[in-house]
Amino acid sequence: MFGDNPNDATLRASWEDFCDQLKSAGDMVFRDGAPAHDIDRAKGLRLLARNISLGLQFHLENNDPNFPELLHYFDPLRKQGGDNTDALYVGAPINGEHTYRISGARGTARYFAVTVVENGATPWGGGVAGNLIDSDIEVAADGSFEIILSPDEHSGNWIKTTPGSWRVTVRQFFADWENEAPMVARIDRLGELQQSPVLGVQELTQGLADSVAWIRDSTLYWAQMLDKWKAQPNSFLSYRQLDDNAIDATPGGEPLICYWQVPKGEVLVVRVTPPEANYWAVEFGNYWWETMDYRYRLCSTNCHHAQLESNGELLLVVAHDDPGVPNWLDPSGHQEGYITVRWIGAAHYPIPQCTQMKQANLAEYLPANVRTIPAAQRKVQLAARRRGVIKRFGH
Repeated sequence: MFGDNPNDATLRASWEDFCDQLKSAGDMVFRDGAPAHDIDRAKGLRLLARNISLGLQFHLENNDPNFPELLHYFDPLRKQGGDNTDALYVGAPINGEHTYRISGARGTARYFAVTVVENGATPWGGGVAGNLIDSDIEVAADGSFEIILSPDEHSGNWIKTTPGSWRVTVRQFFADWENEAPMVARIDRLGELQQSPVLGVQELTQGLADSVAWIRDSTLYWAQMLDKWKAQPNSFLSYRQLDDNAIDATPGGEPLICYWQVPKGEVLVVRVTPPEANYWAVEFGNYWWETMDYRYRLCSTNCHHAQLESNGELLLVVAHDDPGVPNWLDPSGHQEGYITVRWIGAAHYPIPQCTQMKQANLAEYLPANVRTIPAAQRKVQLAARRRGVIKRFGH
């Protein structure tokens, strides 16, 4: 019973504080400026619930840089911060003063980057200490690779770490979801190690406190960030144009982000001619900076899946009802959220243009020879999405 252990009071207080802090974090959903629709309120609270596991992963379960594991961050059921619909993000804690080896099979994702992040003012750390991108990484003929993370120079694939380096992240962006394979790899700290530590009272109480602080701070951070784009709707702006925080941005091409507000009965048309690029993508999500359910909804496209017009233009339509064009962005019940475009490895970064109108005027606005898609082909598109997600995540 309670009191049989001298630390029972400490443990109970720690757990109660974790629950109380989590409870108060829900106030974020009801703050001024947050959408009042049922779906946005519900998804705001679900966002907090979904990220409990990620906070615990970061600060209690996989938080020892002496014994790190490469674990994934986001998936169809756990998201935040504008996760890329095409992506598989994995990472591990590190200590910038030690040496680590990442080794395994690179896989065939269209875009592949390994980034070391330093401590910083945001819930995701600060600036980038170093990274390797795509062709920077030497990969053997059989697909195997090895990367050293260390303050001391190494031959081959090497990222120099700094004393403040605390996390490594591997980004894999898949263009052809069904035919590109994910990385299979591990991370090991090199050098002599003791046995992994045993969980004790101090580790548990600190882990719970750090976890709930991260859950609260990270979800609120991204919602407040997106408010900056919400103040300038239907305009694609880069992260650096609106915020000067140092943060781990995708190397090789910073995203352009647009806030949309499309009530029922209206549509938004987005037009741009994609540049020649190693990879490009369009992502679509809600106010909480979560992507829509990309398993079952047409809520993204990329350099492989998009159907361009005869003149090379990408034409996207945000519409609550299927507009019959290939590149439909399905709001999935939402009336506001964000669109992100990424041009990676491009010589220039064209800015998409937005035109909002009544749904009844869409047919008149679209080009006479605009591409269309029959209902049967739409079902094929949707079925392929789920197969691709299973290929990527294994479930």
